Amino acid sequence: MINVSEKKAALAHEHQAVEHRPFGLKDKIAYLCGDFGNDFFFIFASSFLMVFYTKVLGIPGALVGTLFLVSRCIDAFTDIGMGRLVDRSTPTKEGRYRPWIKRMMIPVVAAGVFMFIPWAAHLPYGVRVAYIFVSYILWGSFCYTGINIPYGSMASAITDKPGERAALSTARSIGAAMAGMIVGSLTPLFVYTTDAAGNQVLQGNRVFMVACIFAVCAIICYTICYKWSVERIVVDNSNQKQLGAKELIKALATNRALVSIIAAAILALLSMMLSQSMNMYLYVDYFKNVGAMSVAGMMGTGCTLLIAPFAGKIAARFGKKEASAAGLIWASAVYAFLFFARIKNPWVYCGTLLLANLGSGIFNMMLWAFVSDIIDYQTVKTGSCDGGTVYGVYSFSRKIGQALAGGLGGFALTAIGYQVSTGGQAIVQSEAVTNAIYSVTTGVPMIGLFLIAMILIFWYPLSKKKLAEIRVKIEAMNAE
Repeated sequence: MINVSEKKAALAHEHQAVEHRPFGLKDKIAYLCGDFGNDFFFIFASSFLMVFYTKVLGIPGALVGTLFLVSRCIDAFTDIGMGRLVDRSTPTKEGRYRPWIKRMMIPVVAAGVFMFIPWAAHLPYGVRVAYIFVSYILWGSFCYTGINIPYGSMASAITDKPGERAALSTARSIGAAMAGMIVGSLTPLFVYTTDAAGNQVLQGNRVFMVACIFAVCAIICYTICYKWSVERIVVDNSNQKQLGAKELIKALATNRALVSIIAAAILALLSMMLSQSMNMYLYVDYFKNVGAMSVAGMMGTGCTLLIAPFAGKIAARFGKKEASAAGLIWASAVYAFLFFARIKNPWVYCGTLLLANLGSGIFNMMLWAFVSDIIDYQTVKTGSCDGGTVYGVYSFSRKIGQALAGGLGGFALTAIGYQVSTGGQAIVQSEAVTNAIYSVTTGVPMIGLFLIAMILIFWYPLSKKKLAEIRVKIEAMNAE
């Protein structure tokens, strides 16, 4: 009678025996589409969910912040649990990770649309609160986790060559940038209208329509990702060293590269997503120019596309750690100028922001390659292949950063005296409130990006030289 380990080994051997096409453009497009599909709702929720709750549903910003923090506590279990699940799952003919994309793409987009129902504004306040908690946790902690962890882990199974992995990281960043361009530049022009007094009013019905359109687009992207990607590297975990729970926790906690990049990720998301969530209020209430927000979104995407062709060469010449730290210091300096200059012209602000995006874009473009390096570092340290778990821990840390950004954004709005509305009625904010919005939007990235650069320089251990040593050890392990 064949036991479970023998069955896993047989399936892995059968998959490896299949003649796969060489790595190429279809793999890059497939991986690009995966994050393209993810970010239709991830960026949409990051940019519009809090403003939808405060301006359409009439939920106070502090309560929205509480929701984001509570959901992140749940993610501590779902993200890491999903990572362990995919690491220990039996590979099929389609691979270990690809089947999850097929299974979860319908649930994740349905849950995404469910978050933006404008008719909830007519419900009693207690029911509205229950609705936002149920819908957001269902989408973020369960459905999004169920598709994002396998997708992120899949890069190591598509190819084991460093150059090809770097190409996948770049493709993923481009996919995120494309989604950011659509969500950030086009959506505000559609979901906002101008009332008789010239105030910008968010229309809940239009937000829901956009969510439905994004659902269709995401399904198309997920389908391309599933059909065009190929898992060429399938490790039979039954033959690998298995770490117990205590050993695994210890190994992860003592992984200096992982711990330092988690700290950097939390700071990065705290800095950039808090700024991004406040951008909506900055352009609407401080600059009173939604069109400038659209231009800023397009310029941010343009920075990513401009840097993408050179990211691999920059990393090869200077090293990912070294180049990212230099870019972050530059970006921090530009935000310092914005903070102290107190710019009133939205177009001057957008042009200066472009310079900051060039610096921070280098770090963002190389971020997923950092994670692949850390997975290799973990394998060398422990002898155990736990890529899904490492990615799950990292994904959870990113959600912590997202929660802190959203939570602190909500608390900050309440603290500075921002006036919420029900049903989208326009409320003119005081000058003190709009000036405080400007200070938060520019000051937080100024400090955060500088601290991330210091983490990379003094804490993160995987320099260009160290990575070369790890690659030699990985090749030796694979040859055994």
